[in-house]
Amino acid sequence: MSREIVAGVDGSPESLAAADWAAREALHRGLPLRLVHAWRWERLDIPLLQDRTGQERVAQEVLREAEATVARNHPDVTLMAEVLHDTPVTALLGAESRAEMLVIGSRGQGALVGFLLGSYGQQIIAAAGRPVVAVRSRDGQPSEPPVGDVLVGQLGSPEDSAAALGFAFGAAAARGAAVRAVRAWNLPPLYAYSPASMRLADEAGGLAPYEEKALREALAPWRERFPEVPVTEHVELGSAGQVLLSASGAAQLLVVGRRAKRGAVGPRIGSVAHAALHLAPCPVAVIPQD
Repeated sequence: MSREIVAGVDGSPESLAAADWAAREALHRGLPLRLVHAWRWERLDIPLLQDRTGQERVAQEVLREAEATVARNHPDVTLMAEVLHDTPVTALLGAESRAEMLVIGSRGQGALVGFLLGSYGQQIIAAAGRPVVAVRSRDGQPSEPPVGDVLVGQLGSPEDSAAALGFAFGAAAARGAAVRAVRAWNLPPLYAYSPASMRLADEAGGLAPYEEKALREALAPWRERFPEVPVTEHVELGSAGQVLLSASGAAQLLVVGRRAKRGAVGPRIGSVAHAALHLAPCPVAVIPQD
């Protein structure tokens, strides 16, 4: 099945910024872009929107505006657009089977726009089986061509972070950019390390060299697969969220992995992805590791 970039639009400046970013990404990867707008008729206390025809007309206008803006700014992109008659979460997740990634808008510090309102964005990110990229608006204007490294967090074992690392290296290769791989670590109570872990740390020369070695080993297969991508390794004492955010100011894209956690009200994303989505100044790609 052919792949495409899928971006959700809802008429907000954030979603238009997401569509602009998605168009650039489609050109980088040589893929088509599909814009989708979710709409399902419901009775509203707005005189001009009480009938189905009026609501559908507004939905089509939202989609046409986004399509015209993208076509004007990126005339070389292969562009498709459609209204999906469903809720935003169900509509966008339903489109992911043909998607290389999903792209949505984000307000940054505050609730994710998702692709409409409220907590939709977080629901999409927590449930998606594809990478989801959240893009923040810059005063409602299309962003300038990005510069900087692709920043990626490497956590846990090589297997734990393989999906995030693979996405980061692929994104860097498509852009002609470098990867900056970050591994954060904390000094735990001694009982948190098993005797086997402590023995390995001693053999590596201490805890810091042990973490550096773990990062090198996780990166090794991706360096081999993408030899043209320059790589910078960064190991720092601190929480993963804080270390990644401190490095994100010079990044064109931040890539984090996530394992969806079940909560009382449905899937939840982890604390690192949550911090990145709300505080990072650059677009954030959240990669499912399940």
